[in-house]
Amino acid sequence: MARITASVYTSHVPAIGAAMDLGKTKEDYWKPLFAGYDFSKQWMKDNKPDVVILVFNDHATAFSLDMIPTFAIGTAAEYQPADEGWGPRPVPKVVGHPELASHIAQSVIQQDFDLTIVNKMDVDHGLTVPLSLMCGEQDPKSGAWPCPVIPFAVNVVQYPVPSGQRCFNLGRAIRRAVESFDEDLNVHIWGTGGMSHQLQGARAGLINSAWDNKFLDRLIAEPTELAKVPHIEYVREAGSEGIELVMWLIARGAMADVNGEGPAPRLAHRFFHVPASNTAVGHLILEEQN
Repeated sequence: MARITASVYTSHVPAIGAAMDLGKTKEDYWKPLFAGYDFSKQWMKDNKPDVVILVFNDHATAFSLDMIPTFAIGTAAEYQPADEGWGPRPVPKVVGHPELASHIAQSVIQQDFDLTIVNKMDVDHGLTVPLSLMCGEQDPKSGAWPCPVIPFAVNVVQYPVPSGQRCFNLGRAIRRAVESFDEDLNVHIWGTGGMSHQLQGARAGLINSAWDNKFLDRLIAEPTELAKVPHIEYVREAGSEGIELVMWLIARGAMADVNGEGPAPRLAHRFFHVPASNTAVGHLILEEQN
């Protein structure tokens, strides 16, 4: 059967993608941030998955305010990088895994989660920046991402957004879906977005490093309790865009320990850095232990 062997958590700041695309990764401002992902790129080569389920939020490219699904799964064979107003990022297209994605949709919907099934969409920096950070720079013409990717979009833009508990429970449902897929696949699940940041209003530029690091501590050691944190705490402590962190709970909910199937995952890597374009950047890699 298919199995989830690791979860990855990372911010998806658009300026990170721009820094990579414009050759600025060695500049003094950006160098410390990219150094934090050196381990991750090598880890990705050493632990190459067959498929990545990548949880992210769309930034008004695939979906607009006219129609915003709470949870949406991509079931297409491929996805093009989105034009976010300054042209698509110069990265390869994303190859999907329609068979597993369709199976996850079937299984999760039967577990009483309403998913929107998306057969065609472009993917923006919310998905391509994590791929770049974990896989390194790729030639858009001759290169390719190392494995198929299933995009899983979550609405954290327009209220009402799903609770942390709902996202955590969804991760559990995704795990059951993956384990019921009748093919031997090594699957990673990634939660992206965050950490603390606010892009507008009187608190624009807010970063709360202490709260962010406590969140990382709790995500590792007490995720079930962390899932109970209400929206107002994310907004108050981590800024209006800090609510993106509920997406990390989907990935954490898919791990063995919170499903009664094994021990706590092993922390392979932890990184935190500020600032990156007025945003706190967090990153974890958790590996399942047999």
